[in-house]
Amino acid sequence: MAKHRIYDDQLFAHFVTFSCFHRRRLLDHDRAKKIVLGGLNSQLIRQNGRCVGYVIMPDHVHSVVWFPETKQLSHFMKQWKQRTSVELRKLFETRLTRYAELIANDPIWQRKYYAFHVNNHQKLEEKLTYMHMNPVRARLIETATDWQWSSTRWYEYRQSVGVPIQWVE
Repeated sequence: MAKHRIYDDQLFAHFVTFSCFHRRRLLDHDRAKKIVLGGLNSQLIRQNGRCVGYVIMPDHVHSVVWFPETKQLSHFMKQWKQRTSVELRKLFETRLTRYAELIANDPIWQRKYYAFHVNNHQKLEEKLTYMHMNPVRARLIETATDWQWSSTRWYEYRQSVGVPIQWVE
């Protein structure tokens, strides 16, 4: 089987997706989603990155990120997943014990992530629409702006969504 390689040698935005281990719904609780969102924000600051959009689902995460230098994505994803794993495990062990029982010694995240390089505005808008409609397709809400855990409300109403949203040229 061919190994999936991530190429990060041009200044494109990256549409990334990663999932909870075995697609478990470890992000059902708002506190868990806040940890993932906080991890996104803090790692973007550390690496001088931009968030173009995101959505946090109960069992996976999508985001579109951009960095001013090449070869940043792998480190970004490693740090985001590692730091949130530690925080989520603490949350589960201290406050949401039913999740701690569910995961036992399993990891929080699937080992790999999927990255798609977005190199034009049309593809960027397509990925944002796909991402923002995810909670609607999953029947969690009726309209995309009802989902608190995405950048949709920033694009529709210019409301704060927990992470600064910045378009890239």
